[in-house]
Amino acid sequence: MNLKIAIAEDNSFLAKAVIEKLSFFNDLDFKFKGVNGAELIGKLEVNRNIDVILMDIQMPEMDGITATEIIKSKYPHIKIIMLTVFDDDENIFKAIKAGANGYLLKEIDAENLHKCILEVINGGAPMTPSIALKTLNLLRNPIIVDTSNEIEKIKLTNRETEILEHLSKGLNYNAIAENLIISPSTVRKHIENIYKKLQVHNKMEAVLMAQKHKLI
Repeated sequence: MNLKIAIAEDNSFLAKAVIEKLSFFNDLDFKFKGVNGAELIGKLEVNRNIDVILMDIQMPEMDGITATEIIKSKYPHIKIIMLTVFDDDENIFKAIKAGANGYLLKEIDAENLHKCILEVINGGAPMTPSIALKTLNLLRNPIIVDTSNEIEKIKLTNRETEILEHLSKGLNYNAIAENLIISPSTVRKHIENIYKKLQVHNKMEAVLMAQKHKLI
């Protein structure tokens, strides 16, 4: 029986490379791709018959960690392997906490990716060796993510504040761009900076965090 695979990846070149790696194996059947977590979840609502998701972490609209948490709560049968360039402790910690079944770096070759997909289907937790070592260290010395003091020190630019206020009204990127007379790509870049400053993963979290700390 072929394993049905979905991918969440905003970079079309990297997504194509992963799909090509999957194509080498007759027991893997690529079904669909989402350019962010939200799009992938939308496609899962139409077709939840997926065995494994290869999930990027940093994506616009909805990042991979947030998407993982949502998918695992709605479709617990689906295995999720993080496939990312990020190997820092905080992303590993958040991914595992969100319910990820494995954590691999994008540099992995096709043969090892195939082995890891089979491993996760058989109940394993595949990890790139360097990630496995970091995970052991995290278990020995758990990190506590406390950003309360850091948030208080954050200063948003006037433009970032304007964009957050527009987000709080439910406007999308194109509408914000039109209102502020800037390009949608500029809006996206500002929102990425806002996410980094507020240490959040999506628009709703950004608005709630900004309101909580009276930034808007």
